[in-house]
This record gives sequence, C-alpha cells and structure tokens, in this order.
Amino acid sequence: MSDYPLISDYKHNQKYRESFNTLAKMIFGIDFTPWIEQRGWNDKYICYSLTDRDQVIANASINIMTIVLNQTEYHAIQIGTVMTHPDYRMQGLSRKLIDHIIAKYEHEYDFIYLFANDSALDFYPKFGFERMQESSFSIKASYLRNQMSKTSSVRRLSMNNSVDFTLLKQFAEERIPVSSILSVIENEHQLLFYFILPFHDSFYYIEEADVVVIFRHEDQQLHIFDILSTTSIDINAILHSIVSPETEVIHFYFTPDYAIDHLETELVPQSEDTLFMRPLLKELPKHFMFPITSHA
Repeated sequence: MSDYPLISDYKHNQKYRESFNTLAKMIFGIDFTPWIEQRGWNDKYICYSLTDRDQVIANASINIMTIVLNQTEYHAIQIGTVMTHPDYRMQGLSRKLIDHIIAKYEHEYDFIYLFANDSALDFYPKFGFERMQESSFSIKASYLRNQMSKTSSVRRLSMNNSVDFTLLKQFAEERIPVSSILSVIENEHQLLFYFILPFHDSFYYIEEADVVVIFRHEDQQLHIFDILSTTSIDINAILHSIVSPETEVIHFYFTPDYAIDHLETELVPQSEDTLFMRPLLKELPKHFMFPITSHA
C-alpha cells in the first residue's frame, strides 16, 4: 500500500489507540478517551491507519451502519475520522486508505457514504462518490401555540449521574427508529459519543412520555437533534413541553415523519457536512436528512 505499515481494528491495543487519539486531538480537537473508557469503541467502529515508527500518521475509519429507508433496511458503511498528520501530507495517504476501504467493503454492503467539510468537496468525487443535497425541516413556533396540548415536566440528564447515564444507554439500545422515512438503528456506539462529547449538556427526559429529547435553545431558535423513545410518541405534546415563550422557529436535525402541521422543508444548498454516497441510492426521497447523531 505504501512504505508505511497499515494497521486496523486495534481497539484493544493501547499503544495504537493512544496514538490514534493523539492525532485526533491534533486534527479535530476531539479527545476520544471518555468515549473509549465507556466502551464506545466496539466492533462497529474500525480504524484503518498508516503508521511510522509505531505512530499513527494517517487514518480513515469505518462505521458499520444499518439504515432504515421507507421501512426497508440497508447495510452501509460510513467513512469518518479521515485525517493525516501535517508532517505526512501531500503523499496521497488518505487516498490510499479510502481506496483500501472501498475495495474491501463495496461488494459486501449496499452503499458507502460520508460527510465532508468544505475543504474536501473536490476530493471524494475522485473515488466515485456523488454529492447529495439534504434538506432542512422546521416549523414556526406560532403554529404550535395555536394548538391545545398538555405539557409535561422536563428534566435535564447529567452525564456525571450514573442513574441518568444508565437511562441514556438503555434508550440507545432499545430505541425505535425516529423516522420511518429515514433512520439509523443499532448505532449505540455513535449515540454514546454524542452523549459524552458534543451534546453532553443537551439531554432531557420527559417522564410522562418516557422519552429522551436532545435539544438546545439558542436565541429564539429551538434545535431538536434527536428523539429517543421505545414506543410511538405524541410529537405535539413533546414540542409543547420543550418550547419556550421566546421560541420563534423549531428546527429538526433528522427526517421527521410525524403528523406535524405546517412543517417547512427545503433543500440545503450549503452545509458544514456535505453528504457523499457511493453508489447513489435511488430510493432516497426528495427531502431527507440523515440524523445528526449518526454522523461519524
């Protein structure tokens, strides 16, 4: 493959695991240590790394995914954590790793996909990936206030509370798809990552509905990142419980399929995470969004 040895699936090797984490902190500013300590690194997350003198210098990881699309399950690979140490760039190392992953998995899975930032938009088409447009989903809060609905008490969950954390892990393992149009299932390792790192302060439990909602209020906007439930939910009751008097717009970061009146949908021309897919999945609807909590 190159002059640098290729290693993979080394989650139980402390030396390589720590070297991978050091590189991730340098490139992305992410410390995977808490996620690793909570056993988030399982068999569904596999690193493919090039090494020099036993140090990880380049990496591309895969997440083994199950996608539910219009109630049909697809087996997919999501590529993520693509990174190269600054001292080893311009040698085509990422290209070699992506080529290796495609050759290994393209005949075993229905499709391969990834999310790229602006700096990599011209990189992935070289491997046969096609750029796709996701959509945004939102409603104006004024429509919600015109409806009568019972509100429920909402309790913030703490990652430092063992009871709360156990509750979250149980929901991650037993949740039903958040949408029949497009969902990701059996991705507990990714949810655990979001529990511990990006959204650690954004988890709330609505006891009456027995549901966990990941959301944030920013300015006059309510951002709902995910809804974890083990049974069907009353979306209007949940929205009434978490909306504030100052909320103007409610944004969903997944593909809603609930009976939400006045839901606004539009294609997103620009995004910090642009979706690429190989091969293109023709079954995708015109408007969709992969759940943000499933992004690698």
